[in-house]
Amino acid sequence: MIEVTLLNNRILHLNAELIEFIESTPDTIITLTTERKIIVKESMDEIVTRVIRYKRRIYNSKLTRMDLEENAN
Repeated sequence: MIEVTLLNNRILHLNAELIEFIESTPDTIITLTTERKIIVKESMDEIVTRVIRYKRRIYNSKLTRMDLEENAN
């Protein structure tokens, strides 16, 4: 999940795996795979950075678990 700020200042935790694409028009619009659109205050670059950080965190934890499992055998 990544944290985003809606235009009404509400904080939302968004499943980054559901992001289909991001537009800047000048508002940042996130379109999900469900076709729902969310307008957020963060820039497109900031959203991309958050998604990259999220994915690194997920994949690094998976790699660490795999290493631990291999060493246990």
